[in-house]
Amino acid sequence: MIENMKKIAIIGGGAAGMICAVRLKKYGFNVAVLERGARLGRKLSATGNGQGNVTNLDMGASRYFSDDTEKVARLLSRYGAAEFIGFLEGLGGIFLPDSRGRVYPASRQASAVTDLLRRELARLNVDVHCNTFVDSLIYEKNGFTLSGSGAQMRADAVVFAAGGKAAENFGTDGSAFALIKPFGHTVTELRPALVALRCEQNGVRGLKGIRVDGLLRVLRSGKELYRCRGDVLFTDNGVSGDAVFRASSYAREGDTLLVDLLPDVSEERLKQATANADGEDCLLCIVNNGLGRVLWKRAGGNKNRAVALVKEFPLTVTGTLGFDRAQVTRGGIPLSETDEALMSRKRAGLYFAGEALNVDGECGGYNLQWAFTSASRAAEGIYETYAE
Repeated sequence: MIENMKKIAIIGGGAAGMICAVRLKKYGFNVAVLERGARLGRKLSATGNGQGNVTNLDMGASRYFSDDTEKVARLLSRYGAAEFIGFLEGLGGIFLPDSRGRVYPASRQASAVTDLLRRELARLNVDVHCNTFVDSLIYEKNGFTLSGSGAQMRADAVVFAAGGKAAENFGTDGSAFALIKPFGHTVTELRPALVALRCEQNGVRGLKGIRVDGLLRVLRSGKELYRCRGDVLFTDNGVSGDAVFRASSYAREGDTLLVDLLPDVSEERLKQATANADGEDCLLCIVNNGLGRVLWKRAGGNKNRAVALVKEFPLTVTGTLGFDRAQVTRGGIPLSETDEALMSRKRAGLYFAGEALNVDGECGGYNLQWAFTSASRAAEGIYETYAE
């Protein structure tokens, strides 16, 4: 039962909601977290392939997509990667970067990061309400009334940290945006991001399960939009893997993906290695045998064309696997509708944090960093406004 009491209410118990609650409680506020799911931080426990990639040392606004990347840059300058690592290590645990600058807990367990935050919330006696679906948010008489799950709560300020639309199995289906629209807020087009891509079937036929460390390029009308190197995993209907998740932020239906299947080897060296080989086994010990046979067939039995396909293997994007398979949401509440503390320009006392805002980052810890950055700034803004 939610009691009627004066406090800061946070809608959403994901990474942003939990971090904001810790910050606010340490500022001295009475804080309540309202989470529709049975447990806090379920999506956080799955981040980084279950290993907990929390941030990245190569941090900057250029890694983000938003309607106001300059504001993102200003917010990151206040609460960046160093501040996030310091915050987490201040709660206990050790966080270390890998060779690509991706920062993980030393245990390589995302669930442990969630447990770290849950432990701190318990230590601080934060008022947590799970299985609580907020279906009404009203401002009246100098405060907010939140209703849901058969009860009501009054609050001086509200932090909307209910997430986006990606990964519905974690309770983020986009329905929470209905709570803030009556205040005059808009929501930009929502699209899945950090998601596997569907491709024309002819392009991936016979390749399911084959993984390469490739150089992936995204082309639209012949112009290169993006390139990155990483895992490319062929599936029954397209491609997945680390490089594909990063590229998915740029790729759209009709775009071409060009994959260099062997980026550390030049085409000239490939020609030399295959000079005395003929037939479909000409790429033995060069690429996966199954991949080599597909390349030979795709090249029409022409060795030079097969070698060329190793360096530029084309795929046509037909779509994505959708929100259910996406890690984050592209789009949300425009930053232009918030002030520098991420308070609503439509309704004083209403703040925003996390994926609900129109900010999403590349793959590599950038989205959890945004959860921390936005949650910390919102908490700081509440302190600046309400602390005596």
